[in-house]
Amino acid sequence: MNITVEEIRRVIVASAGAPESGASDADFADTSFDELGYESLALMETASAIEREFGVSVPDDLLFEARTPRELAELVRSTKEAAAA
Repeated sequence: MNITVEEIRRVIVASAGAPESGASDADFADTSFDELGYESLALMETASAIEREFGVSVPDDLLFEARTPRELAELVRSTKEAAAA
């Protein structure tokens, strides 16, 4: 399964609320979580939602290395692929 940035956006908004910044849909993927207004608690809630929805457990240390939604989507994909291998 290819986990997209749009799927990550949907999970983030559902678990942590809409972004505080006015980032357009096109800019959302590459806007930092800080700029979007998502702090560590929001990312932890998002990680829990990702685990429930996609069956992927993202380690906290890797979770906080992801700086943007695109990086988080890539992390979730690679974590899922590694678990399947």
